[in-house]
Amino acid sequence: CAQTFPREITQRKIEKNTTMQLKVLAVLATSLVITAHHRVNAFSASPASQHQHHARRHSAGLSSQRTTFTLRSTKQGDQAVDPYTSPQLDTDALIKYFAAGTVELSLFAGCFQVIDVALAQVNLFPSSIPFPAIAFLFYASSLKSRVFNPLNNQRPDRTEAIKGESSTGFRDRVMPSWTPPGVIFPIMWILIIGPIRAYSSALVVTSTGAFFNPATMAFILHLTVGDIWNTINNTEKRYGAAVTGVICVLLSVANAAYQYALVDPLAGKLLGGTLIWLVTAAALITDTWRLNPVNGKRVPLFPVLGESETSFMWFSGKSSDEEKKL
Repeated sequence: CAQTFPREITQRKIEKNTTMQLKVLAVLATSLVITAHHRVNAFSASPASQHQHHARRHSAGLSSQRTTFTLRSTKQGDQAVDPYTSPQLDTDALIKYFAAGTVELSLFAGCFQVIDVALAQVNLFPSSIPFPAIAFLFYASSLKSRVFNPLNNQRPDRTEAIKGESSTGFRDRVMPSWTPPGVIFPIMWILIIGPIRAYSSALVVTSTGAFFNPATMAFILHLTVGDIWNTINNTEKRYGAAVTGVICVLLSVANAAYQYALVDPLAGKLLGGTLIWLVTAAALITDTWRLNPVNGKRVPLFPVLGESETSFMWFSGKSSDEEKKL
C-alpha cells in the first residue's frame, strides 16, 4: 500500500494535466506568430546592397552558405528575389515546426507510458530500478532527443568546434568577439548540463513513481523546443527567428524547473541552474543576430518566407551528411 500511494497521486496529476504540455507548446507557437504579426512591417531592405553584405562577410574570412536567396513562386524572371525587401511570414515553416514538436512530444510520451505499463505488469516501480539506470535514460534523452524529431536538428560538429574551426551553427557567420572557445560547448552540454538534467529527472521519476508525468513531459517539451531551435539556427540559419526561438527555450526550461520543484525541490533547483548557461547562450544568439544585418538592417525576428526552406528530413530521403552540403 505504501508503494502504490505515490502512483495514485501521480495518476490524479496526470488526469488533471493531460493536455498541459501540448497547451504550453501551443502558447509558444502562438507567441511566435504574434511576434511575427507585429513585426512583419517593421523591416525592409533593398536587393541592390545584398551583394555588399555577402562581400563584407567574405572579406571577414567566413564561408557563408547563404550566398543566394531561395526563389519564390512570384519570382521576377530568372532573378532570385530578396526575401527581406518585403518580408512575409513563412507560415509553412511554423506549421512544420509545430507538427515536428507534436511528433516528438507524442513519441516520448508513448515511450514513457510503455515503460510504466511494462513495469506495472511485473509489479515493479521506478523506485525499485537502480537510480543510475533511470538517470542514464534521461541523459541519453537529453543528448539524443532529436532522433524523435522529423526535422534536421543538426548540431555543430564537435570536433571542428574544439579545433576552433567553423561548422554548421558555429563560426559559419559573424559571431561576437566574446564567443567562448569551441571546446567550452561540448564540456558544458556533455559533462555539466547533461548530467544535471539526468540526475534531476531521475529524482522526479523516483518521487512520482512514474516515467510519464507532468514534470517529465515539461522537461521533454523543453528538449523539443530546443531541437526545433537547432533547426532554425543551425540548419536554416534564420538569425532573427533564432532569437525568438531561444527565448522560447528559456521559457520552456523555466517551466520544466518549476514543474520539477513541485515534485522535488532539489530537482527543481538543479534544472533551474541550467538557466545560467542558457541565458548566456541567448545573449550570444542575440548578439550574433545584431552582427549579421542585411543591407544595414537587422533581419526580422520571425521566419521570413524565402530566406530558407523547412523540410522533414525523415521524408526527404537525404542523410544528415547530405543535408550538411545544402
